Amino acid sequence: MITRDERGIPYLRGGDVVELAALQGEATAHDRGWQVEIDRRRAEGTLAALIGPAGLDWDVFARRARLDDTARRAFAELEGEDRSFVSAYVDGVRRGMREVGARAPEFAELDALFGERAPLDDWPDHAPLGILHVAHALFSSFPSLLFGEHVARTLGDDWVDLLTGADDAEPSSGSNGWAVHGSSTESGFPMLAGDPHRLFELPGVYQQVGLACDEFDVIGLAFPGVPGVAHFGHTGHAAWGVTNAMAHSVDVFRERLRRVPDSPADAAASGTTAYEALGPDGWRAASVEHSTIAVRGAAPVEVEAIETERGTVVTDLSPLADGEFEAWSVRMPARADRDLGFAALLPLLRACSAADVVTAFDRWVDPVNRVLAADRRGTVLSATVGRAPDRTRAERRLPLDGRLTRAVGDRRMPPATPVDTIAVDANERPTRSDADLGRAYAPPHRARRIRELLEAQPPATVDDLAPIWGDALLGGLDDWLALLPAGADGAPATPDAGAALDELRAWDGVMHADSAGAARFAAFREELVARVAALPELARLHDPHPFGAIYDPWMGARGRIAAALPGLLHAPALAAHRDALVRDALSAATARPAETWGDEHRLLPLHVFADIDGVADPGRDLDAPLGGDGESVRCTGSTPGVTRRSWRGSVARWAWDLGGRDRSRWSVPFGASGDPASPHFADQLADWVAADPPPVGPPPGGPPPVE
Repeated sequence: MITRDERGIPYLRGGDVVELAALQGEATAHDRGWQVEIDRRRAEGTLAALIGPAGLDWDVFARRARLDDTARRAFAELEGEDRSFVSAYVDGVRRGMREVGARAPEFAELDALFGERAPLDDWPDHAPLGILHVAHALFSSFPSLLFGEHVARTLGDDWVDLLTGADDAEPSSGSNGWAVHGSSTESGFPMLAGDPHRLFELPGVYQQVGLACDEFDVIGLAFPGVPGVAHFGHTGHAAWGVTNAMAHSVDVFRERLRRVPDSPADAAASGTTAYEALGPDGWRAASVEHSTIAVRGAAPVEVEAIETERGTVVTDLSPLADGEFEAWSVRMPARADRDLGFAALLPLLRACSAADVVTAFDRWVDPVNRVLAADRRGTVLSATVGRAPDRTRAERRLPLDGRLTRAVGDRRMPPATPVDTIAVDANERPTRSDADLGRAYAPPHRARRIRELLEAQPPATVDDLAPIWGDALLGGLDDWLALLPAGADGAPATPDAGAALDELRAWDGVMHADSAGAARFAAFREELVARVAALPELARLHDPHPFGAIYDPWMGARGRIAAALPGLLHAPALAAHRDALVRDALSAATARPAETWGDEHRLLPLHVFADIDGVADPGRDLDAPLGGDGESVRCTGSTPGVTRRSWRGSVARWAWDLGGRDRSRWSVPFGASGDPASPHFADQLADWVAADPPPVGPPPGGPPPVE
């Protein structure tokens, strides 16, 4: 049975887990048919066949990384009930696509644009595994490792630590999570809360759902296209939420490749090419798959997917002087172990205690997450889960030399620890050495601020959490203010710049949407980024990189420089420029027209249609003004010096009350439906902008389950 509440959120009840999975698949196809079809095609490397050239760069990456093959292998390893659970979900998706999903308006708009109808194939059974893999394939540390390689080659090794986050300035940081022990709450039961930070994809990254059968009754945030609720859930007896552990979860290898002079006869007959890769044991044959990417409205493109003994080659090949090639491969644990963590999904739904949650997550693979779990007995646990190669800190800094380095096994995750007061996770560097699995972490600003707020006014109920979700104090404010000139010796060059300096010194540091001070600070920061990016010392950072177009977002010099400021200005090579750069940036910022932060700091929903000429972007009218900033608790990240539009931040807000599930809260940026014509397409946007998620409430048609 499928019922919906007043916001269109589906609540599903089946007789058993198989029937329930089929209902979840059906409801997901009804609500998010376009979205799940896009994500399935991303996993398969067939996106361009639907949307045209805009999907080609992704398809090349997906084929090279062998995402679909990894999903097939992992599905083949599933056994018994896990396999039935996934297959039933896919059966539901097939039914839901035939009933409703295939009629999503985006499909018809593309058919009109290209002047032909694109048939939609039935989903293969392994599709959900591919979709989960896609959600995390570029979510790991490996694009940043490639950027480190680019820095080392263009500027030199001395710049790597300054620009890649060794001093806790990792620009891809995201997610807040906190736990409050029952000894501090009004009910005497624990509370968990947080908000994951990802791209503002439209439709939204997460789907609110209720899942019930004779065994369990769960609410949570699901990945559309994946059964169960992996990241955030409440079973009535136990609850959990995750943040990214910022671990070094994949190895990247610099590969030396060569074409094989005497290819096998079958390869020669087909016109394909064979390769060898140089490793610690000499030259060894590499696996090569040749395929053709169909591109709607354009010519097909041939792709070579090479896999060495170390991993899949995920970059372009760069010719070397000796006729060989250089490229970079990635060893993903999901591929190496033929496991995408799906064995964790059913145990999570059945969890009755915090310990059950942690035990279920023992089966998790990628990415490495920090988990906060709690139960009605009052237990609160903090755990680190997933798989990561057993590498030293020095080995996590840059890609490894594949000629000299072998793959290694996974390291043991640290044991879960009890929480007896509060716990906060915000991607910061952990204090426990056994949980320090990465190299670059988010700055400590968000974690420190959340802890300060929790300690200053301990929340009695989830109703007291809105000020935390909505806190817009600029992270690292003191570091920025320390750059400003002080006293007569450091006076700015013009009287107008002096007025801007006075304005910044008087500003409270809060990035409210209606704040003129926040806008003046943003202008100063943008002008500073532009000037630092133009320094001759950093000129070569703008050079083209050798990896491929899919990595362009990670290689943008201005974005990386912005993420490294203000600490970058203390580098010996730049310190002599610092005062002049700051004065010039202040003067330029003063010349900007008066405005507020929200005038230009507005939501940027990322719909696939934004990259396709000739179709209307459904997110074009959802550009709400936003408070916050990239490293405030209310994360609304932009790219200073590039755009003020916010393209990354809280893609859900959630609070699980173990004293009563119907008193929990949740929201997403847009709505339950992916159909732009639906009243539930963006009906949650106002609550999300207010950072005040509404109560979950009882499921439609009946009271909440007995706890």
